[in-house]
Amino acid sequence: MAGKIPQPSSSGLPSPSTPVIPGLAAAVVAGLVGMIGCQPASGDGAERSAPPARIVTSDQESGETAQANTRSGQVVIRVAGMEVLAEVADEPAERERGLMFRDSLPENEGMLFVYPQEQTLSFWMKNTPLPLDIAFIDAGGRIVDIQQMEPLTEQTYLSRRPAMYALEMRLGWFGDYEVDVGAQVEF
Repeated sequence: MAGKIPQPSSSGLPSPSTPVIPGLAAAVVAGLVGMIGCQPASGDGAERSAPPARIVTSDQESGETAQANTRSGQVVIRVAGMEVLAEVADEPAERERGLMFRDSLPENEGMLFVYPQEQTLSFWMKNTPLPLDIAFIDAGGRIVDIQQMEPLTEQTYLSRRPAMYALEMRLGWFGDYEVDVGAQVEF
Protein backbone atom coordinates (compact mmCIF):
# COMPACT_ATOMS: atom_id res chain seq x y z
CA MET A 1 0.00 0.00 0.00
CA ALA A 2 1.59 3.30 -1.11
CA GLY A 3 1.07 6.64 0.55
CA LYS A 4 2.21 10.23 0.37
CA ILE A 5 2.38 13.26 2.59
CA PRO A 6 -0.90 15.16 2.29
CA GLN A 7 -0.40 18.60 0.83
CA PRO A 8 -2.53 21.55 1.87
CA SER A 9 -5.37 22.38 -0.51
CA SER A 10 -6.17 25.92 -1.54
CA SER A 11 -8.02 26.22 1.78
CA GLY A 12 -4.81 25.19 3.57
CA LEU A 13 -6.21 21.83 4.67
CA PRO A 14 -5.51 18.40 3.16
CA SER A 15 -8.21 17.32 0.78
CA PRO A 16 -10.36 14.40 2.01
CA SER A 17 -9.24 12.30 -0.96
CA THR A 18 -5.52 12.72 -0.22
CA PRO A 19 -3.94 9.32 0.52
CA VAL A 20 -2.33 8.86 3.91
CA ILE A 21 1.03 7.42 4.85
CA PRO A 22 0.66 4.00 6.49
CA GLY A 23 2.34 2.79 9.68
CA LEU A 24 5.81 3.90 10.77
CA ALA A 25 6.41 6.15 7.76
CA ALA A 26 3.36 8.23 8.67
CA ALA A 27 4.34 8.40 12.28
CA VAL A 28 7.80 9.65 11.41
CA VAL A 29 6.57 12.28 8.95
CA ALA A 30 4.04 13.52 11.47
CA GLY A 31 6.79 14.00 13.98
CA LEU A 32 8.99 16.24 11.84
CA VAL A 33 10.09 19.31 13.61
CA GLY A 34 8.71 22.81 13.80
CA MET A 35 9.37 24.19 17.29
CA ILE A 36 10.08 22.16 20.42
CA GLY A 37 10.11 23.27 23.98
CA CYS A 38 10.04 26.90 23.01
CA GLN A 39 7.73 29.63 22.05
CA PRO A 40 8.42 31.51 18.84
CA ALA A 41 10.21 34.79 19.32
CA SER A 42 8.04 37.87 18.98
CA GLY A 43 7.61 39.25 15.50
CA ASP A 44 7.83 35.89 13.73
CA GLY A 45 4.20 35.72 12.64
CA ALA A 46 5.28 34.57 9.16
CA GLU A 47 5.49 30.95 10.13
CA ARG A 48 2.02 31.11 11.63
CA SER A 49 0.36 32.66 8.60
CA ALA A 50 0.00 29.40 6.68
CA PRO A 51 -1.86 26.43 8.17
CA PRO A 52 0.38 23.59 9.39
CA ALA A 53 0.86 20.39 7.45
CA ARG A 54 -1.41 17.65 8.77
CA ILE A 55 -0.36 14.03 8.55
CA VAL A 56 -2.82 11.26 9.26
CA THR A 57 -1.77 7.73 10.07
CA SER A 58 -4.31 5.12 9.10
CA ASP A 59 -4.65 1.94 7.13
CA GLN A 60 -6.88 2.72 4.17
CA GLU A 61 -7.74 -0.96 3.61
CA SER A 62 -8.85 -1.72 7.17
CA GLY A 63 -9.72 1.83 8.22
CA GLU A 64 -7.77 1.37 11.47
CA THR A 65 -5.46 4.03 12.84
CA ALA A 66 -1.83 2.92 13.09
CA GLN A 67 -0.88 2.56 16.75
CA ALA A 68 1.95 0.02 16.82
CA ASN A 69 4.67 2.67 16.63
CA THR A 70 2.88 5.66 18.09
CA ARG A 71 1.23 6.99 21.21
CA SER A 72 -1.32 9.75 21.09
CA GLY A 73 0.35 12.78 19.50
CA GLN A 74 3.68 10.98 19.11
CA VAL A 75 5.53 9.27 16.28
CA VAL A 76 8.60 7.10 15.99
CA ILE A 77 11.24 8.59 13.70
CA ARG A 78 14.83 7.63 12.90
CA VAL A 79 17.58 10.18 13.30
CA ALA A 80 20.75 8.89 11.62
CA GLY A 81 19.40 5.37 12.22
CA MET A 82 18.56 5.95 15.92
CA GLU A 83 14.90 5.53 16.95
CA VAL A 84 13.34 8.57 18.60
CA LEU A 85 9.84 8.91 20.02
CA ALA A 86 8.76 12.42 19.09
CA GLU A 87 5.77 14.38 20.29
CA VAL A 88 4.34 16.21 17.28
CA ALA A 89 3.68 19.97 17.34
CA ASP A 90 1.99 20.76 14.04
CA GLU A 91 -0.58 23.35 15.10
CA PRO A 92 0.33 26.97 15.95
CA ALA A 93 -0.67 26.64 19.62
CA GLU A 94 1.32 23.40 20.00
CA ARG A 95 4.38 24.96 18.38
CA GLU A 96 4.13 28.03 20.62
CA ARG A 97 3.93 25.96 23.81
CA GLY A 98 6.57 23.40 22.82
CA LEU A 99 8.32 21.98 25.88
CA MET A 100 7.54 24.94 28.14
CA PHE A 101 7.14 24.21 31.85
CA ARG A 102 8.50 20.65 31.56
CA ASP A 103 11.22 19.63 33.96
CA SER A 104 12.29 16.34 32.37
CA LEU A 105 12.55 14.64 29.00
CA PRO A 106 13.02 10.86 28.72
CA GLU A 107 16.06 9.52 26.87
CA ASN A 108 15.49 9.22 23.11
CA GLU A 109 12.30 11.29 23.28
CA GLY A 110 11.79 14.79 21.99
CA MET A 111 9.44 17.14 20.20
CA LEU A 112 9.06 17.47 16.47
CA PHE A 113 7.79 20.79 15.11
CA VAL A 114 6.14 20.63 11.70
CA TYR A 115 5.67 23.67 9.43
CA PRO A 116 3.75 23.91 6.15
CA GLN A 117 6.84 24.92 4.15
CA GLU A 118 10.57 25.53 4.40
CA GLN A 119 11.48 28.85 6.00
CA THR A 120 13.91 30.34 8.49
CA LEU A 121 12.66 29.04 11.84
CA SER A 122 12.94 30.99 15.09
CA PHE A 123 12.85 29.56 18.65
CA TRP A 124 13.35 30.81 22.17
CA MET A 125 13.45 29.14 25.58
CA LYS A 126 11.07 31.34 27.56
CA ASN A 127 9.50 29.28 30.38
CA THR A 128 11.49 26.22 29.32
CA PRO A 129 13.60 24.98 32.26
CA LEU A 130 15.30 22.19 30.28
CA PRO A 131 18.49 22.91 28.31
CA LEU A 132 17.87 21.54 24.82
CA ASP A 133 19.50 20.68 21.51
CA ILE A 134 17.56 21.62 18.40
CA ALA A 135 18.05 20.19 14.92
CA PHE A 136 16.56 22.06 11.98
CA ILE A 137 15.52 19.71 9.16
CA ASP A 138 14.73 20.52 5.53
CA ALA A 139 11.77 19.17 3.53
CA GLY A 140 13.91 16.24 2.33
CA GLY A 141 14.64 15.11 5.90
CA ARG A 142 18.26 16.34 5.99
CA ILE A 143 19.53 18.08 9.13
CA VAL A 144 20.70 21.56 8.05
CA ASP A 145 21.62 23.00 11.47
CA ILE A 146 22.04 21.88 15.09
CA GLN A 147 22.18 24.31 18.02
CA GLN A 148 22.27 24.14 21.81
CA MET A 149 19.69 26.26 23.63
CA GLU A 150 20.05 27.65 27.14
CA PRO A 151 17.04 27.28 29.48
CA LEU A 152 14.74 30.12 30.57
CA THR A 153 16.03 32.76 28.15
CA GLU A 154 14.46 34.94 25.51
CA GLN A 155 17.50 34.65 23.25
CA THR A 156 16.40 33.88 19.70
CA TYR A 157 17.74 30.78 17.93
CA LEU A 158 17.36 31.07 14.15
CA SER A 159 17.90 28.21 11.73
CA ARG A 160 20.97 28.93 9.59
CA ARG A 161 19.16 27.54 6.55
CA PRO A 162 15.49 27.19 5.65
CA ALA A 163 13.85 24.25 7.43
CA MET A 164 10.43 22.64 7.48
CA TYR A 165 10.92 20.73 10.73
CA ALA A 166 12.69 21.20 14.05
CA LEU A 167 13.49 18.45 16.51
CA GLU A 168 14.18 19.28 20.15
CA MET A 169 16.05 16.76 22.27
CA ARG A 170 17.78 16.92 25.65
CA LEU A 171 20.99 18.95 25.69
CA GLY A 172 23.88 16.89 24.29
CA TRP A 173 21.74 14.21 22.59
CA PHE A 174 22.98 14.88 19.05
CA GLY A 175 26.61 14.89 20.19
CA ASP A 176 26.18 11.74 22.29
CA TYR A 177 24.89 9.86 19.23
CA GLU A 178 27.34 11.53 16.82
CA VAL A 179 24.53 13.06 14.77
CA ASP A 180 25.83 15.95 12.66
CA VAL A 181 24.57 18.40 10.06
CA GLY A 182 23.86 16.42 6.90
CA ALA A 183 22.43 13.40 8.76
CA GLN A 184 19.13 12.03 7.51
CA VAL A 185 15.88 11.93 9.47
CA GLU A 186 13.43 9.23 8.37
CA PHE A 187 9.74 9.76 8.96
